[in-house]
Amino acid sequence: MKNIDILWVDDEIDLLKPHIIFLEKKNYTVTTCTNGADAIDLVDEQNFDIVFLDENMPGITGLETLSAIKQKNANLPVVMITKSEEEYIMEEAIGSKIADYLIKPVNPNQILLSLKKNLDHSRLISEKTTLNYQQEFRKIAMDLAMVNSYEDWVDMYKKLVHWELELENINDTGMLEILESQKTEANSQFFKFVKKNYQDWLTADDKPTFSHTLFKDYVVPNLSGNQGVLWVVIDNLRYDQYRVLEPLINNYYKKEEEHSYYSILPTATQYARNAIFSGLMPSEMEKMYPNYWKNDTDEGGKNLFEAEFLESQVKRLNLNIKHEYYKITSLKSGKELADNYNGTKQNDLTVVVYNFVDMLSHAKTEMEVIKELAGDDKAYRSLTVSWFKNSPLFEIIQKAQSLGQKLIITTDHGTINCNHPSKVIGDKNISANLRYKTGRSLSFEDKDVYAVKNPKDIFLPSITINSPFIFAKEDLFFAYPNNYNHFVKYYKNTYQHGGISLEEMIIPCAVYNPK
Repeated sequence: MKNIDILWVDDEIDLLKPHIIFLEKKNYTVTTCTNGADAIDLVDEQNFDIVFLDENMPGITGLETLSAIKQKNANLPVVMITKSEEEYIMEEAIGSKIADYLIKPVNPNQILLSLKKNLDHSRLISEKTTLNYQQEFRKIAMDLAMVNSYEDWVDMYKKLVHWELELENINDTGMLEILESQKTEANSQFFKFVKKNYQDWLTADDKPTFSHTLFKDYVVPNLSGNQGVLWVVIDNLRYDQYRVLEPLINNYYKKEEEHSYYSILPTATQYARNAIFSGLMPSEMEKMYPNYWKNDTDEGGKNLFEAEFLESQVKRLNLNIKHEYYKITSLKSGKELADNYNGTKQNDLTVVVYNFVDMLSHAKTEMEVIKELAGDDKAYRSLTVSWFKNSPLFEIIQKAQSLGQKLIITTDHGTINCNHPSKVIGDKNISANLRYKTGRSLSFEDKDVYAVKNPKDIFLPSITINSPFIFAKEDLFFAYPNNYNHFVKYYKNTYQHGGISLEEMIIPCAVYNPK
């Protein structure tokens, strides 16, 4: 470890000699001075790793010295040491981004702890995280062999995401590669589980909350006469993306409950999101609302009647509520709603569908610059946070908090980064999605798909007679033999949805109360 250079500034520095000797015995190098002016000059002349700064000194005060040091080197950690416990001094120091705040008299071990917290923090966390995951690895491997319920799969997926977020912060590529292999194995087992159970789930008493029961199960119980609800549906939001957005939301809201629910198949917007708002499965929508429902091969937009579907579900459930529905597909429409959001304060329910994450995943396919910015899951999460932090949606959430509204955040399905092609052949009317296909004369690799010969068995409409559905497993995407190599190169390492994976099917729904 390289020598750590400390600057210690205190007008009574001689009284701190025992502390300095203690640190020097532990191989720290300590430079001392007795006033703020000299400290500012020393920071100019020398590269220190950290500064211990007395707050109460004659001449330039500690706070003034802190400000001057930060102007010269904003990233230099400064630990404020003071006799005073006055709140305004603490607040000013914290506002000036101090690294730590110690109250005199300090003992040598307090100083040592502050040094380790600020300078050894990353290494200590890295070592502890790696050790913890190594221990957890064996447990996850054993649990994977025993998962046999939809609840178990929710727990397993959450555990894998937890470790993914922990390990990415320490940049241990070796551990991340091991975790990736566990995720791959988990998705392989999950596919087999869904293939075996999905059809039975849809009619069983013991089944997960699916897209078409989400509103009834998780939204309706939170509707009350005295508190409005903002229900946000962010298209394509995976559980890991929700987890990295949550700290921003927590500044304004306190989480009351968190659920994970299952997207119906296909995990695609026209199926899953229409199911959310209608409270019906796709074949039921087609039968009851033929004017609203469009199949894959039909011309025109497939999600143009979500507001009408919601209205019909509200009536069917005999809910006497004032509600409004907004779909945001552009920065302009987002800003307009944010500017006028106070107009929703009389609503029992305000629904906002936000399409940015979906646009981001499509942009990664089509734009080289987005491919570079979102090259892997870590970068994809980072880009999602950057967008959210500066989006009208975040402003809308803050406005809802100021109105005292409850907040429900969810999504319609997730996405998976696709890296392996699977050949499929069909006639010219075959559906276009890369993770599921429906149409006549489908030819495919049996091992790569969950094939449903009769779509009605899983409450899906049939485009024509003998039009099965096939759903891709794990991180596969369907490719046609014609122009195969070009197609594979274009779509490899892109985010797609419609098939069967933990990332696409197990998705969040969280309920918050305003702080």
